[in-house]
Amino acid sequence: MGNSDASAHFNTRPVRERLATLYGADAVEAQAARWTALARGAATRSGALPWRFLSAPGRTELGGNHTDHQGGRVLAAAVDLDAIACVAPSGDTRVTLESEGWPRAFELDLASLEPVEAERGSTEALIRGVAAGFAARGLPVGGFRGRMASTVLPGSGLSSSAAVEVLVGAIFDSLFGSGATSPLELALIGQEAENRYYGKPCGLMDQAASALGGVVELDFSDPARPRARAVRADLSAFGHRLIVVNTGGSHADLSADYAAVPEEMRAAARVLGRETLGDADSAGVLAALPEIRKAAGDRAALRALHCVRENGRVDAMAAALDSGDFARFLSLVNESGDSSWELLQNVANPRTPREQGVALAVALSREILGGSGAARVHGGGFAGTAQAWVPEDLYPEYRERVEAVFGPGSVMALRVRPEGRTLL
Repeated sequence: MGNSDASAHFNTRPVRERLATLYGADAVEAQAARWTALARGAATRSGALPWRFLSAPGRTELGGNHTDHQGGRVLAAAVDLDAIACVAPSGDTRVTLESEGWPRAFELDLASLEPVEAERGSTEALIRGVAAGFAARGLPVGGFRGRMASTVLPGSGLSSSAAVEVLVGAIFDSLFGSGATSPLELALIGQEAENRYYGKPCGLMDQAASALGGVVELDFSDPARPRARAVRADLSAFGHRLIVVNTGGSHADLSADYAAVPEEMRAAARVLGRETLGDADSAGVLAALPEIRKAAGDRAALRALHCVRENGRVDAMAAALDSGDFARFLSLVNESGDSSWELLQNVANPRTPREQGVALAVALSREILGGSGAARVHGGGFAGTAQAWVPEDLYPEYRERVEAVFGPGSVMALRVRPEGRTLL
């Protein structure tokens, strides 16, 4: 596809309608220009090829903070920030993928699908790991070339790595398969790649939300085969904006803090005779508090209480959205935030008391909201992002006051994207 072909493709009525679905009607012109520029960049390097255009979104966690790794439940949603690619088969086993904003292309040979130690922590590791996941399932893979770009920025708390993993899975599925690999299978392949090849022990929520799209309730009681239920709620109809505040905190040196959360929850679960807390309840945890304190400590006991109560909260949040009771949903969002702060204790790093950006963002948000809307920690916590639901008429003031503290561009207004991985 040449330059003129790309312009024509993204100006056809069916494609523009798809862009409106993915990004909103007011973003069609900007997104058509973005995709056209991506295609032109790929064509400049490789010429007119049978290009495929694919997208995978970032995600936001709406409820279920640190419950997925306990076989629990999570409420999540895909968002209108995404990773996109323009790709074509290379005709061999080599991958050459340029990325906007990166000085060099990602290059690797898929003739070998074993993990490469030197690639750990890199995009090349994710590509090789996803290819290995496809091959292990008897699905075809091959080399490809092209160009990608992403608005899911690293450190934004919206899971840039999961978006890339799902995007790469969609590339293999589209170029070499039937395009029928299920979203949850793509999510599992992406998680395996991040765990084994990239070297990060993540759960499955991020990849599942990206692959599935929309608002989804995820049940991880069987981690190898999670259950997903679409929540049929139009969150744009309730007069609030979904906001993520990037506090600018670094996730560096937080590995021990993140690892301690599942470790302590599992230690509490073992006192209850379980591997995880997914099917435990508050009564069981409360009855076992003396034993949990002795075996795992007080923080583990508090985190166990958070987990079992947060699981029930996810069910209540999904039910509130199903019934259109948005006021009840917002109340539960605040409850989730309080629980993360008081019981889970992941709004700040105790080793760096001068840096409490997430806690400050939640407190400032609630001050500005004055009893309306809601605010909570977003994602893993300790540093990074907070989440808020802001009434439309309060949004200008909210943005001005929060960005005065955390800097221009720190307030990101999101739209829930109804689709996950997508071929345009």
